[in-house]
Amino acid sequence: MFPQDPLPDAPSAASPLLVHLNPEQLAAVTLPAGHALILAGAGSGKTRVLTTRIAWLLQNGHARPGSILAVTFTNKAAKEMVARLSAMLPVHVRGMWIGTFHGLCNRLLRAHHQAAGLPQTFQILDTQDQLAAVKRLCKQHNVDDERFAPKDLAHFIANCKEQGLRPNDVQGQDSNTRKKIEIYQLYEEQCQREGVVDFGELMLRSYELLRDNDHLRAHYQRRFAHILVDEFQDTNQLQYAWLKQLAGNVVDGRYQAHGSVLAVGDDDQSIYAFRGARVGNMADFVREFGVQQQIKLEQNYRSYSHILDSANALISHNSSRLGKNLRTTQGPGEPVRVYEASSDLAEAQWMVDEIKQLLRSDGFEHREIAVLYRSNAQSRVIESALFNAGVPYRVYGGLRFFERAEIKHALAYLRLLENPQDDTSFARVVNFPPRGIGARSIEVLQDAARAAGCSLYDGVSAVPGKAGINLGAFVALVDGLRAQTRGLNLRSIIEQMLESTRLVAHFCTEKEGADRIENLQELINAAESFVTQEGFGRDAVALPLDEHGGAAPPKPPMPGIVDADTGETLSPLAAFLTHAALEAGDNQAQAGQNAVQLMTVHASKGLEFDGVFIGGMEEGLFPHENAASERDTLEEERRLMYVAITRARRRLYLSHSQTRMLHGQTRYNIRSRFFDELPEAALKWLTPKRQSFAALASHSGAGSAYSSSARQSFGFKSAGAESGVFAHLPVPPRKGAPAHGLAAGIAVFHTKFGEGKVLALEGSGTDERAQVHFARHGSKWLLLSVAKLTVVD
Repeated sequence: MFPQDPLPDAPSAASPLLVHLNPEQLAAVTLPAGHALILAGAGSGKTRVLTTRIAWLLQNGHARPGSILAVTFTNKAAKEMVARLSAMLPVHVRGMWIGTFHGLCNRLLRAHHQAAGLPQTFQILDTQDQLAAVKRLCKQHNVDDERFAPKDLAHFIANCKEQGLRPNDVQGQDSNTRKKIEIYQLYEEQCQREGVVDFGELMLRSYELLRDNDHLRAHYQRRFAHILVDEFQDTNQLQYAWLKQLAGNVVDGRYQAHGSVLAVGDDDQSIYAFRGARVGNMADFVREFGVQQQIKLEQNYRSYSHILDSANALISHNSSRLGKNLRTTQGPGEPVRVYEASSDLAEAQWMVDEIKQLLRSDGFEHREIAVLYRSNAQSRVIESALFNAGVPYRVYGGLRFFERAEIKHALAYLRLLENPQDDTSFARVVNFPPRGIGARSIEVLQDAARAAGCSLYDGVSAVPGKAGINLGAFVALVDGLRAQTRGLNLRSIIEQMLESTRLVAHFCTEKEGADRIENLQELINAAESFVTQEGFGRDAVALPLDEHGGAAPPKPPMPGIVDADTGETLSPLAAFLTHAALEAGDNQAQAGQNAVQLMTVHASKGLEFDGVFIGGMEEGLFPHENAASERDTLEEERRLMYVAITRARRRLYLSHSQTRMLHGQTRYNIRSRFFDELPEAALKWLTPKRQSFAALASHSGAGSAYSSSARQSFGFKSAGAESGVFAHLPVPPRKGAPAHGLAAGIAVFHTKFGEGKVLALEGSGTDERAQVHFARHGSKWLLLSVAKLTVVD
């Protein structure tokens, strides 16, 4: 098939390149020529293997710098590889092709721009530039952006290119698809005319260049005797096809190559199917390339064995895997701690308490602690708990909850209800969602308001023509919304605002809008949690109006929040807006500050921490409800959990809650089936262990409704019929007063407000509340089912 270079006789253990390698790593580095697959487990030193392999090939004369092509997935990884090679050997690394798929394709197209049909100075569009180009095209051709949202069109085009499809290759099954194909064709013509390419075009044009030019393809096949591919499990269909063009030609179903392809990856960490990654490429590579050499890197240098045993046991339930088991010589370490909370609020508070313990008694640093979650919307409750506890934190790879664009839009509408003179909020949403009010109209309004010495809101009547009509319609929307929400509680105000302003409807048209909608629903949860924790009560009127139509302060006996600076009693709406502003700006860690890290599991890949918390481990959340019934998607969820577990070095904490506010509703939760797949010997249950997922599901059939007997095993009362496991259910009332031992005159302690004295008690069950006077915060009504009051002896 191709010449086989023999292994050197007994590689010297004293070789500076090889001295620090374990036997598996040494075997991978010193492989003979030929196609090979390296299954590199988490924390097994794959970057060291890749760079040492290249250095070994060069040092031993098996390759020249110009004959090596190394592909990575991030610029950071490529730079790290180049830096390590420069430190290992006195070689000129510029001769090597080391970079990302897109970077190498750019290099190829620059060198052969004429053959690729591109100008020498072609420009590259990033994702924002591409979206702007699509928007410009839609406007030019009068495309209905309500029916064909630009973001959706950009995603359609990118998806076609990932599959190697030009417009005439796409099947138009219906009128909508045919219209998208037409726009795709217009977009291609526009890009060609302007001499620009997007990221998808870099790959597709490069692939077509090699596919359609025999002499060019043969040249690069001869040149690149050694092709090394990192993170092979994350390659998509087009990237794999591109690699095959460079690797050789198909003869009798096998690839005949002039050199060697070394693929390094971990099929157990393939978690990007939603981006087009295809885990099956690894098995296809083994079959199509006739791979004879497979080496497993199973020695883990990151975690203790209790953590690794949990990861191994979990992932063994996936059937579609090549198979490996991580091991370590570091010993068992601490067991994996498992906690069952009564609610998501209790779960977040438990996390904070454990984090404080790690910081205070175990010598952990803030930056070495991570909280991972399956959904971005989960971060809000955790952020609030950390904020209240004064623990600095940073949302990795994203924005804190109250800083997210969709949340800031919603808060701006709420601020206009509270104060229509707020020019900042007015400017933010006057044309969001789009309502035909452009930059020029805003300039005219600003000039009119400045001349009259009034707010933008009050200056609208001075703007003439169509601009004035559109601006007037916006003012009417806000005025109408204020009238509609008169006398409503905070939750109802937000729900009405989201409907009237069409914020949710707007994001429904975006391909990536699901997360934004989820966050807007979480804003409702945040508001309801706030009014209960602060003692207003769920049904408190949030925006009372006086007889003149303006906002008025709440009247007794309704509890309020006192502004520490003015002494003014704030309405629930005003208090919530103040709370949101403080959380958005007060406790956010600055760049480089020592802070607890918050992130989604997807964002955590490639990172590691001393302590890791994985929250929300419930059916319908992790694994996600969209994946629970399909084998392939469930296996991806399990790989995602595997990635989460293997981020932990020293301590791992898993938690789930009996009830959770999600998507604007309170619902019961069955704990994740993943708990059943973890080894008991590695776990420490901090709360009594409940029935397994399998046992609970069997009460009414797997995947069917969460039965009353299953609910009762959690101590819940019956809540009536449900339509499915993940049905949104009301929280049932609890009979009888809780045994809290409180009475008027008793001294109590609150974690946020400090010591206080109980003045009065009212209500019963989950609605029971206490009026407590705190020395520093005054009198507050606190819901006892939420507030943590401790009797002071």
